[in-house]
Amino acid sequence: MKEHRRIKREKKTLSAMIEIYCNQFNSHEPEKLEEYKQLLAYALGRVDNCPYGKDKPVCANCRIHCYKKEMRIKIEEVMRYSGPRMMFRHPYLSFMHFIDSLKKYPQIKAKKAELS
Repeated sequence: MKEHRRIKREKKTLSAMIEIYCNQFNSHEPEKLEEYKQLLAYALGRVDNCPYGKDKPVCANCRIHCYKKEMRIKIEEVMRYSGPRMMFRHPYLSFMHFIDSLKKYPQIKAKKAELS
């Protein structure tokens, strides 16, 4: 099945945000670099398994907390730092993320929303 363009863009945005954060903080330390790679793989996996599918909301507007607590803390830290910098380094991704955040998303049933 072909990946929806919105999902592709979401993955590019996540990758760009983690890259910005990684380049700023401890990117020369192998264990930190591995930690960022694991965070990216985890985040991309969450996007792939989102019960909303192609109608996935931006994370800030999502009613489902699909990240494990430890990973959610890490990704929030990355997003807090990288978000404002995205406007200058990746203006298109930043603009489209803003547009996506304005959209209304459908409700889904709780059974479908449960993620491991």
